[in-house]
Amino acid sequence: MKKHWLETILKELHSEAYHWSRQCCSFDEERAKDVLQLVYLKILEGKAVYKEKSQVKTWLFSVIRYTAYEELRKGNKNSSLDQLPDIAYEDDLPENDSHEALLQALPDRQKEVLLMVFYHDMTLEQCAEVMQLHIGTVRTHYDRGKKRLKDWIEKTRIEK
Repeated sequence: MKKHWLETILKELHSEAYHWSRQCCSFDEERAKDVLQLVYLKILEGKAVYKEKSQVKTWLFSVIRYTAYEELRKGNKNSSLDQLPDIAYEDDLPENDSHEALLQALPDRQKEVLLMVFYHDMTLEQCAEVMQLHIGTVRTHYDRGKKRLKDWIEKTRIEK
């Protein structure tokens, strides 16, 4: 792959890549920037290679997703039990009912699928490629995530 073509594609997709990186990093701006920088380095150094099996955007989102998880794992190797997040139960409403809080309260896979579909205009098939899951699994997470968000939104309307 030619370096000039690669740089052009990365520039075109930078805004979407940054937003996806931010979403993969739980909306932490600094971590998202670090992850995106690592992704660009991986690509430009040839450690992550586009093999033209999928769309460039799908491939780039996959690289960002796995780099974000690698960084998250590195950072959490020595975490204590005090630093573990509270367990969220299915019926628990997030304390803040903003869109971001509602999305963050979803299980990771449901959140990722909904973010890719609604914020990045990806198909469920593309989501399956990015997440390396079967299409049926992605459809299940998509449906469950939408249902849970709908239930939470209805509950917050009733409470107000």
